Amino acid sequence: MAAPSLDFRSDNVAGAAPEIMAALNEANRGDATAYGGDIHSSELDAAFSRVFDTDCRVFPVATGTAANVLSLACIAPPYGAVYCHQDSHIMVDECNAPEFYTGGAKLVGLPGEQGKIAATALEQALGQGWSGVQHHPQPAAVSLTQATESGTVYSPDEVAAIAHLCRAHGLRLHMDGARFANAVAGLNCSAADLTWRAGVEVLSFGATKNGAMAAEAVVFFKPELAESFLYRRKRGGHLFSKSRFLSVQLLAMLQDGLWLKLARQANARARELADGFGRMGAEVVWLVQANEVFVKLPADRVAAMRAKGALFHTWSEADGLYRFVCAFDKTPDDVAALLRAAG
Repeated sequence: MAAPSLDFRSDNVAGAAPEIMAALNEANRGDATAYGGDIHSSELDAAFSRVFDTDCRVFPVATGTAANVLSLACIAPPYGAVYCHQDSHIMVDECNAPEFYTGGAKLVGLPGEQGKIAATALEQALGQGWSGVQHHPQPAAVSLTQATESGTVYSPDEVAAIAHLCRAHGLRLHMDGARFANAVAGLNCSAADLTWRAGVEVLSFGATKNGAMAAEAVVFFKPELAESFLYRRKRGGHLFSKSRFLSVQLLAMLQDGLWLKLARQANARARELADGFGRMGAEVVWLVQANEVFVKLPADRVAAMRAKGALFHTWSEADGLYRFVCAFDKTPDDVAALLRAAG
């Protein structure tokens, strides 16, 4: 039996799920048409349409950054404004890729507790009078992060409230779903209720953090918005010649609900970890609704954990706030070992 893993830095540190590796091995047999002409890629639209209970147009890409920025490029012009949370991944962690791929669209960071855009903050921003004034960026889109950078999730009603404002002001609604599976599993709702039924028009569907090797999907719920995606993807260098190896991972994720099974495993470990920290008197600062735990710890306990080999992210050294992320392959023994190191 392998020794417990004390690496809780990110769900990106995990390997690929066995089911994904098996699918890749099967797809590796023989020749296949390149650039998305393979049988696996041709099945994506139908497979995602079944999961989301509506007609979808789906494109595989290899990274979450590519999924986000190519999506935004389809719905925001170079002179547009894209509203997002001030701590969102596109705002902080994508090295100006959204601005680059949109040709210059401006990201406008908005406040909100627990990583979620406050509808009142969005309404106030949209009331500034930028629309139709040539001196200002033109409001074009809103991007929600699901699950958020704080590990919390937007409920369907919260998404719908943002979508209502988008419709009232003629904006498109994008969802960065790098941890979308964890959000759906945490809410125990349908994928449809959390996206197009609530007003989302394009989704970056994350799979890499959830057990894929390198595979994400851009899902358009309004196919007409996808008309330029083929060309933007190619121009941006994100069209894989051997696309079958991306597409087969996405199909394997959807088959028999694997994407939700893996997410539920990760979420369960996060709840166990949060409960354990709580029992030792540590403050878990935000609701644990997906697979991330944010906890305040004293410096001596942090040093002791790291001395024992524990790996985790410093979120705010000044506040003594640390992030722990549970991947799909974390076990109860891994969680117990980390808590022993903390104790």
